[in-house]
Amino acid sequence: MNLVESLRAHRLLAIVRGKDAAAALRSVCTLAQEGIAAVEVSLTTADATDVIRQARAELGPDALLGAGTVRSAADAARAVDAGASYLVTPALVDGLEAYGVPVLMGALTPSEVETALARGAAAIKLFPASFGGPGYLKALRDPFPDVPFVPVGGVDAQAARDYLDRGAIAVGVGSPLVGDAADGGDLGQLRARAAEFRKVAAGETP
Repeated sequence: MNLVESLRAHRLLAIVRGKDAAAALRSVCTLAQEGIAAVEVSLTTADATDVIRQARAELGPDALLGAGTVRSAADAARAVDAGASYLVTPALVDGLEAYGVPVLMGALTPSEVETALARGAAAIKLFPASFGGPGYLKALRDPFPDVPFVPVGGVDAQAARDYLDRGAIAVGVGSPLVGDAADGGDLGQLRARAAEFRKVAAGETP
């Protein structure tokens, strides 16, 4: 299953960003154990490429393990070398098609959406989604009905429901899901939040 197919099927992308590399790795593995199919490690995480490399070794070659906050071709190169199977950007970034992995490219305005698609984006990371909220996603989908949108930024459980109801193929969730786990916080609480967001993604009442 490729990245977009997985996002359509599971409707959830977990974003891990932390100050403690070992805790970030534990968080990635815990999320995978809890059935979160797609996990992104932000390159702002402590020793991010080492976290990606170790997570790849733990999770195996088929895991949807990506690198986030990719802002340049150099970022992409080191992320793919570490084992990232897709890239997530906060904005429009040139030169990523050379790395042969899907790109979830950040865009906000209609012009940026068009530019991201022209640069080969597999899906659009609508960021920061909180800028316009679910209503803005609905408005964007009128001229872009077939574009796969993944809202990211300020997405809690209620917002996740609203975005999915308005046509997002998935939502990207960072701190409302991961909390302080990637900084050394309680993994039990991370497991509970993962279960809650999986229910939201499945259309169930958490």
